Amino acid sequence: FCSLHNHNTKTMKISSLIFVSGSALLAVSSVSAFSSVATKPSLASSTAARSSTQLYQFASTAQQGLVDVTDIYSGRDVYSMEAWATQYGMQKADGVDFYSADGGNDYTLMTQSGVSAGQTVVYVPSDIVINSMSVQQEFGQSLQQAEATIVQIDQMAQMGSQYRLPLFRLMVKILSEWEKGQDSMWYPWLNSLPRQFFNGVSMTKACFNCLPPYAGWLTSNERVNYSHFARALRQGYVPLSQETIGNRDVVK
Repeated sequence: FCSLHNHNTKTMKISSLIFVSGSALLAVSSVSAFSSVATKPSLASSTAARSSTQLYQFASTAQQGLVDVTDIYSGRDVYSMEAWATQYGMQKADGVDFYSADGGNDYTLMTQSGVSAGQTVVYVPSDIVINSMSVQQEFGQSLQQAEATIVQIDQMAQMGSQYRLPLFRLMVKILSEWEKGQDSMWYPWLNSLPRQFFNGVSMTKACFNCLPPYAGWLTSNERVNYSHFARALRQGYVPLSQETIGNRDVVK
């Protein structure tokens, strides 16, 4: 899940830890690289016991209610996310910790200890990895109807949909969990995410024209993807509230 980059002779920096997979899970055969985990509740059991689970000891230290995505200067609660992930079996090698060089906007993982080539640095169990296959199973026919809309829109625009549908599934899942607020088991993770982005969706046509041709093409495609996904959401097939679907800041 992580790549290593030289930082100095004693320090190595690790790329950001991400719990979302686009289409499939990386299978991990064992956790023998780390000590055993005393408590590792399953995703299903935690959802069933949502009202009483100890998971929400972390929510009390985070933003109340829904995650506010409009405040781009809001602090990211990465440490509650780490505690939540650890409860579900996430493990880190000794000496690995969060590091931010800009006051908490962006985070990486860093270790002051030596890390050898091929060593397991972070273990993330599949229970806390969102992937498009599990989302497809969760939402079933309602998702299929929305995806059919995307395929139709893409055909009119002479664009292929094969590689974009997994992204749409993740979008639906994240929006579904966001509107649950603290009732979502994913709340600590959602509250740890950045509120400010510099991707194609956040750009204007003038921005695309300022970029090198290939970069401009990539970012403009991101903008088109967002437009098509938003149109599919507005058809009302997926189980999201109209308030969520109509909230441009959230959908974006």
